[in-house]
Amino acid sequence: MPKRSPGPAGDTSGQSLANEVQSALDWLKEHATSATLDGMARYAIPSDHALGVAMKDIKALGKQLGRRQELAAALWETEVYEARMLASFVGDPDRITALQMDRWCEEFDNWAFCDAMCFNLFDRTPHAWDKVIQWSASEGEFVKRTAFALLWSLSRHDKRALNENFIQGLALIEREAVDERNFVKKAVNMALRATGKRNTVLKAAALDVARRLAHSPNPAARWVGKDALRKLE
Repeated sequence: MPKRSPGPAGDTSGQSLANEVQSALDWLKEHATSATLDGMARYAIPSDHALGVAMKDIKALGKQLGRRQELAAALWETEVYEARMLASFVGDPDRITALQMDRWCEEFDNWAFCDAMCFNLFDRTPHAWDKVIQWSASEGEFVKRTAFALLWSLSRHDKRALNENFIQGLALIEREAVDERNFVKKAVNMALRATGKRNTVLKAAALDVARRLAHSPNPAARWVGKDALRKLE
């Protein structure tokens, strides 16, 4: 694996940022397989900018590189699928800006980016809850999916969040459950289920939302509600 530069995190005196990016790309290419590349289509992930590296290997490389926002930003700029996934493990939640999150989110072109960024990076940032609200109102399919993937991940990882945060999230879920796009409605459903599993108060609130959705005249909302009821009751 590529070695980190000596010195504190962010110090690139021992190796230029461009060299670090190239070293990471070389490592990814060495660990790519045609089987992994061919298998991406089964998960509806575009492979035209991909190498074919297993997620466990990307995660292992990210663990060695550590959290460094400058490196994450440079990896993202390569447009290589695996390098962008690596950025989710390398990005620094304390240093990534709200504007940078917006920019990356606007460039998501598949569900895997949405989920990886939320579960590995975005849900640890101080901007997370604001982004749930902001992105949930977007017309973009993957931007909106990111909003609800982020709510889903926050329900699992943000141990200090108040119930009120999730009650507000349930209102967003109920509002957007009518979106029939597959990648959106699945994230809305997962956010509803995850919220309901957080504690007894939120389970009751989530069940109320699920019951209302289950009786909706809208097919997408009805599916979200009925599936959540099966998982929560």
